[in-house]
Amino acid sequence: MMTEADAELVAAARRSEKFAFARLMQLHQQSVRGFLRRACGNADEADDLAQETFLSAWERLAQFRGESSLRSWLCGIAYRKMLASRRSSSRAKARDHAYFAESDQITEAGDLSMHVPLQKAMAALPVDQRACVALCLAGGYSHAEAAVALEMPLGTVKSHVNRGRERLLAALGECP
Repeated sequence: MMTEADAELVAAARRSEKFAFARLMQLHQQSVRGFLRRACGNADEADDLAQETFLSAWERLAQFRGESSLRSWLCGIAYRKMLASRRSSSRAKARDHAYFAESDQITEAGDLSMHVPLQKAMAALPVDQRACVALCLAGGYSHAEAAVALEMPLGTVKSHVNRGRERLLAALGECP
């Protein structure tokens, strides 16, 4: 549930007291950016999505019912922003690939942003699994908080976390 401080700041922000929303951003920015950086594997993309998340949260603040923590609600918005960005990026890559295939100009340039083995292993996880691992293992969320944030059943989150952990350990050469 929402903390008392968050509840007071949300109420003030709903009264258009902009300082209150700025304070909410200060309090939750690190959690949202951390989640997105782990889930995306790209710090620049994560920072852009975090900005979009807070803009969307400002626009939707009246819709926040307080049934979950504000942090979970924000991470849920961030997750949906990330999924939308991935869908858009996939379509753009498909268009580019088709264009270059026709032009006979395809180059095999890998993603140079994935230098760290853990980032590579995280990037190899399916998106839903990666989001669950990023929230629960790296972000310190409980399975229940992650289920609320990601709008997934609790059992699905637990399965994604366990399978993701096993895949990460296997990719990093550790025994599960």
